[in-house]
Amino acid sequence: MSRDGERTESAASADPRGTDGSERADADGPDASGSTLEAAFDEPAFVPYLAAGDPDFESSLEYVEALAAGGADVIELGLPFSEPIAEGPTIQQAVVRSLEAGMTPERFFEFVDALDVEVPLVCMTYYNLIYQFGPAGSEPVRPFVERAAAAGIEGLVVPDLPAEEADLLRGYCDELGLDLVFIVAPTTAGDRLHRMMERVSGYVYVQARLGVTGARDDLSDSTEGTLERLEGYDVPKAVGFGISTGEHAEAVVAAGADGVIVGSALVDIVARGHENDEPAEAVAAELESLSRELKAGAVAGAKRTPRPEGT
Repeated sequence: MSRDGERTESAASADPRGTDGSERADADGPDASGSTLEAAFDEPAFVPYLAAGDPDFESSLEYVEALAAGGADVIELGLPFSEPIAEGPTIQQAVVRSLEAGMTPERFFEFVDALDVEVPLVCMTYYNLIYQFGPAGSEPVRPFVERAAAAGIEGLVVPDLPAEEADLLRGYCDELGLDLVFIVAPTTAGDRLHRMMERVSGYVYVQARLGVTGARDDLSDSTEGTLERLEGYDVPKAVGFGISTGEHAEAVVAAGADGVIVGSALVDIVARGHENDEPAEAVAAELESLSRELKAGAVAGAKRTPRPEGT
């Protein structure tokens, strides 16, 4: 289902975020900040990731829709790039499968148009694709953000874009109504953290451990320290890297997170299904089941620890 009408109506009916301070919230739309993503964290949020087009266009549509059916509050869609430096082997292989199946930036936007989901969508990709997108001679960055907004994307995550170099993209996101999500590592602190948090919107992606993405059997003990450094910033904190079970999700939210981001554990299901030639319906059912477990874990975590009023 195309989301063009939803984005066009939203963009036409409100000023960009931060220009006049007016409220744009409604029952199902943006909160007072104008961010649909931020509004999705009205309870502990489950934010799954899949590479769009993995292992093929049609199956991937079914898999993403299964995540929504399983309780996803926001869905991160990977736009594959040939050099995914922040990704571990699991997601690197998903990127290869997607690219071999014909995924391109324009095909990605066609994929978003074809999805039948109601939850906000975030594009996770690398800056080279954003910068190079558009006809020859066009100004950099703007064509990508315009196309993303037209397709119904609500935000961008760009792992290789430092906050200090993000003002061009930040400006176009503000103009066209998209959030720009940054990734905070366990080592991010001081002035660099402050610069990042000045530019972030929607939610902040809290990296639970150093290294690359990948499902783990245990949680990093650095997560609580990172969340403590972010306590003074009024934006939802979603923890990712290594979360693979409902118990993990519960523990992370109990530690103070506003939500969990899960990628590799879900991509593993897609990979096994592809390798074993399983029907797409069976893979989708397994994705939906794990999604329900992860969402339930996140909600349960909020009941373990008293949380500040309004979170």
